[in-house]
Amino acid sequence: MQFVRVNLGPRSYDIALASGQVEAIGAFARERVPQSRLALIACDNHTMPHAKTVQASLEQCGFQTRIAAVPAGEESKTLTQASDYYDALYQLAADRQTLVVAVGGGVVGDLAGFVAATYNRGLPLLMVPTTLLAMVDSSVGGKTGVNHPKGKNLIGAFHQPVGVWIDTAFLDTLPVREFASGLAEVVKYGVILDAEFFEYLEANAAAILARQPEAIRHIVSRSCRLKADVVEKDEREETGLRAVLNYGHTFAHAFETVGGYGGWLHGEAVAAGMICASRLAERRGLIDPELTRRQRDLLTAFGLPTARKPEWSIDDLIAAMRRDKKAAAGELRFILPTRLGEVRLFGDIPETQVREVLESP
Repeated sequence: MQFVRVNLGPRSYDIALASGQVEAIGAFARERVPQSRLALIACDNHTMPHAKTVQASLEQCGFQTRIAAVPAGEESKTLTQASDYYDALYQLAADRQTLVVAVGGGVVGDLAGFVAATYNRGLPLLMVPTTLLAMVDSSVGGKTGVNHPKGKNLIGAFHQPVGVWIDTAFLDTLPVREFASGLAEVVKYGVILDAEFFEYLEANAAAILARQPEAIRHIVSRSCRLKADVVEKDEREETGLRAVLNYGHTFAHAFETVGGYGGWLHGEAVAAGMICASRLAERRGLIDPELTRRQRDLLTAFGLPTARKPEWSIDDLIAAMRRDKKAAAGELRFILPTRLGEVRLFGDIPETQVREVLESP
């Protein structure tokens, strides 16, 4: 077993990386919340089998548990479904020490995390990500939230978990499309923070697609370490450093909003968003077209889209971008690459350049 430490003072926690060791999760949880007697296991209908395995381990370590499931998919990341989790906590007679265990992908993690952040003004949270995207991104860093019809993640809170349990054996049965979606966030880390890691992905794309254990462990652990490094320096996005993690996301969130939640998986939207952002950087003379080509080639090798769907209105997409969290007074701002392994936030982007990028095939 391998550990990645997220150092946040009193909110510090460990990310445990294991393979086929779910039976040990109960002891991991008990060490982190020794006073807890109750645990709500939040999942969706797809991750229910994993939730039951986690339940058995927790009960062996003295937890009284209840499983609460929502329908799988981005459509469930709503206040309505959050209310279902609240109801389950009430039925469990949850107190301030009750542990919320999120077993699933990014939707379950964001939704259950938001519930943990807000029920009784805050409950301990244990993340058990079951998708690649959740393992390398959404389970780490403390962002929680739900979608609103007007925009993705408009309602949310920062709430750090007491721990993250990553068992890469969960990926053995992950559908190909879901696995590819996670790879988009992995590629992102190489572009924004680690040129050497990006080169590793290029050289080992076949091994990664074949889900070879050594390659999977490397990309998961390195991604977690890179994200932890950023979160440690800017936990609540107050200095601007954490904004680099949103490379491609201004475009991506617009794609998800206009295309309808669930039309594209999050990683698919991020993949196309990164290429749009890279093309925007080209137009501003920040990078050579070769960097865009390398990103496109790698994302294509991983089976990901690299352009918006033509039926999506450019006017609607730009309107959605104006409401992005990085926007300021309606001004469009984007994270753009300046070289491989480095990105910066730019706030003087003309709308005409954004339109040109969106119009490109």
